[in-house]
Amino acid sequence: MLRLISFGKEEVEESVLTNSDQMLSIRKSTKLNWLNIDGLDDVQTMETMANVFNIETHVLSDVMNPAIRPKVQELENGLFVTIKMLKFNNKGMENGDKVSMENLSLLLTNNCLISFQEQESKTFEAVRERIRKHKNKIRCSGTDYLAFALLDVVVDNYIYIIGLLGEEIEDLEEKMTFDPNKELLKEINFYKHELNYIRKHIKPAKEMILNLAKLDSELLQDKNKIHFKELQNNITEAAELSDSYHEILFDMLTIFHSSMSTKLNEIMRVLTIISVIFIPITFIVGVYGTNFTYLPETNWHYGYFAMWVVMICISAGMIWYFKLKKWF
Repeated sequence: MLRLISFGKEEVEESVLTNSDQMLSIRKSTKLNWLNIDGLDDVQTMETMANVFNIETHVLSDVMNPAIRPKVQELENGLFVTIKMLKFNNKGMENGDKVSMENLSLLLTNNCLISFQEQESKTFEAVRERIRKHKNKIRCSGTDYLAFALLDVVVDNYIYIIGLLGEEIEDLEEKMTFDPNKELLKEINFYKHELNYIRKHIKPAKEMILNLAKLDSELLQDKNKIHFKELQNNITEAAELSDSYHEILFDMLTIFHSSMSTKLNEIMRVLTIISVIFIPITFIVGVYGTNFTYLPETNWHYGYFAMWVVMICISAGMIWYFKLKKWF
């Protein structure tokens, strides 16, 4: 789907493009234009658009490659920017990953911004509403400000998604206090994997935004460069937030293993104490279980009871000694 919004200070027109003549009219337009393309599977349409807008072959190849690393590239007739968009899937851990990713590519020219998305979504609906309702800033600030608005939505979504994961990670901390178990370990490793996935895409995005803010291009107006500085601060906040929760998970893993080790030590201590108590008792029983013909105590009328008294006294004495030493 090719959705076009053409706008000036006083008017906004929206349409869906179906042929190359409509695309060609964008190049001749005196208004600002935002052409959003949902879906990259129709090779013929993509090639037609590349011909109309003079998009270089390698740029079109990058647009259609969802695995491309975030970057900014200055072209002869524009700027090419690509970044990863994150999506939060509100489902249980057993149903797969909570965070998915798709590629967003932006192509800026003097009067047109072309955005390429892998699938249709409502991610940028708030930007469309701003264009429809606000006559000043977004309608009059050029394609570079519009590009900033889209990138700002993407980066804000990073912070939002990390915040959602953070709330669930904080819930894990409460579980850790009451009942550390194997299921909890699975959850910690799951969220660790999710955060690593996010961090893997945030760091190159941060580098790309830094390069974009420093870029000396006619398409980036001086009055709008302050907004790209703001974008730098936002992506830095997202990176720091992801690092913070990653450290929390790392600490939780350390605490979990320490808790398990402490539990194991407690169990081993109890078993050791029981073993130590039974060692002398086992020795006594072993002595009187031997098959010698003559054992003096066997003919003693109170021998059996005396053996029990000795064993009980030994056990009680050892338990008293262990308590005195505060071993349990």
